[in-house]
Amino acid sequence: MRLVTVAAAQMGPIQKADGRGQTVERMIALMDQAKAAGADFIVYPELALTTFFPRHYMEDQAEVDTWFEADMPNAATAPLFARAREHAMAMSFGYAELTADGRHFNTSIHVDASGEIVSKYRKVHLPGHSEFDPERTHQHLEKRYFEPGDLGFPVYRTLNGLFGMCICNDRRWPETYRVMGLQGVEMITLGYNTPSVNSQKAAEGAEDRLFHNRLVLQSGAYQNSTWVVAVAKAGNEDGHPLIAGSLIVDPDGKVVAEAKSEDDEVIVHGCDLDACTFGKETIFDFARHRRTEHYARICEQTGIVEPPETRQQD
Repeated sequence: MRLVTVAAAQMGPIQKADGRGQTVERMIALMDQAKAAGADFIVYPELALTTFFPRHYMEDQAEVDTWFEADMPNAATAPLFARAREHAMAMSFGYAELTADGRHFNTSIHVDASGEIVSKYRKVHLPGHSEFDPERTHQHLEKRYFEPGDLGFPVYRTLNGLFGMCICNDRRWPETYRVMGLQGVEMITLGYNTPSVNSQKAAEGAEDRLFHNRLVLQSGAYQNSTWVVAVAKAGNEDGHPLIAGSLIVDPDGKVVAEAKSEDDEVIVHGCDLDACTFGKETIFDFARHRRTEHYARICEQTGIVEPPETRQQD
């Protein structure tokens, strides 16, 4: 048995006026709860340090950059790193990254129990739009503020296993899981900030969005025989509700732990990484069963290309 006791640290809303220090205090409190519950690895949401700022339209790049972190750790997050070292706890969290050469990414990191960053992931599948859209009920401007990630989907060794990360909208794309699955991933961690209402389809509310959340997480876990730990930032941020529904899913696609609230909440589960082995060696033994000669279209094509019309017989 290779047991990793994971804490999914769901966070309630972070208002636009909340400071980094205030938010980090909440993250530390969640970490203390996780430690008391026996966790050795804690996972926080996407953009865990700030409100979901892509809902706000900004033209001044200097204003945009106030939501980004130029260094990690930095003065605001140093207490979080210190508490993690004190607890000998690994952690993963998301933030807006500003690189030294001025690039902007939606990023997650995995930090080991010694406080060292062992891997970084930059969000690949950016949803939304890049210009103000008056037809939407609310804005979703990730394509305005972030570049698509340039690191791919790395899988890395830590905690005596094979780990990978993705972020929010990435979870909806089967390619995300399969690229990591082809590297033998045993646990995928991700954070999300998902609006409770589809800005372009008002009838799609929180119930549907929670259903889709479960659907993609469970199918991704099952089809790649991997644990999936998905963590929400939830609740009402300055009048904009976000779904909760943080989950831990086992390699058979079963939900083994789920958040009950839309507030700060810790759910903990002992995850045996050896539980991934059966699926990887049987129904999802990729070496025996994949047929790559038929998959070229997946990488060669983006938009839909319909087949030609069938000619009518006289």
